[in-house]
Amino acid sequence: MPTLADYPKIAAGKVRELHAIDDDHLLLVASDRISAYDFVLDTPIPDKGRVLTAMSVFWFDLLGDVVPNHLVAWDDERIPAEVRGRALVVRRLSMLAVEAVARGYLAGSGTVDYTRTGSVCGIALPEGLVEGSRLPEPIFTPATKAAIGEHDENVSYDAVVTEIGPDLAARVRDLTLDIYRRAAEHAESRGLILADTKFEFGLIDGAVVLGDEVLTPDSSRYWPAETYSPGKAQPSFDKQFVRDWLTSPASGWDRASDTPPPPLPEEIIEATRSRYVQAYEQVTGRKFADWIG
Repeated sequence: MPTLADYPKIAAGKVRELHAIDDDHLLLVASDRISAYDFVLDTPIPDKGRVLTAMSVFWFDLLGDVVPNHLVAWDDERIPAEVRGRALVVRRLSMLAVEAVARGYLAGSGTVDYTRTGSVCGIALPEGLVEGSRLPEPIFTPATKAAIGEHDENVSYDAVVTEIGPDLAARVRDLTLDIYRRAAEHAESRGLILADTKFEFGLIDGAVVLGDEVLTPDSSRYWPAETYSPGKAQPSFDKQFVRDWLTSPASGWDRASDTPPPPLPEEIIEATRSRYVQAYEQVTGRKFADWIG
């Protein structure tokens, strides 16, 4: 059985690390790290990496008829025991330098853009929308890929065309919206609203392939359908709970300063873990305790 040390680390992000298995395959490892406001926090969230991995496996399987993906195996002798349950064997891709974002509702940076310009990523929207409003139809709102410690920036579709060319840009846009619609339909059947999500794509022999993670609480906003009420921030199954604590008086942290955020208290850690687990169980209809590892 290999160990993680047997596989050279070739990249590391805020949450994930990539290790080389061979010329064609990588080991994608999800950690328990959590980021907020462009900081990677000192405090991990137990089982977070396993939740992200299990959820990605579910969605890669469900979406297999919509788009090919990079997943090779999630239970495999090439996966070291020390990262079992939070690591995937994946195919190497030539990644496209764009964050492919789909929005079905107005939230987050989309609300900021809309309030300032009446549009999101250059797409004009109707007047009178509020935080949480459902959009007339899902829209493709791409962003740049930011380095660790920097912030993704929304860009126009024309910027994507400039970056990867018109044919690939159109393919990425269409796939992003197709995947979003399928995923939103499934989420609705499970009592959830998929407000927005982001994907990463790469190429194998010229074909566009879905990579990275997919439709997890780290990359997507899930809202409980039963409490949905436009005009305010919606409760969500993601790290918004951590963001809210960090910006509350309880944390004592000044977001405008250069000081890193403080450690999370135990009750925030446990509540955040519970939200991630609940998201997995509600989306998949499976028990997290049954996941490998």
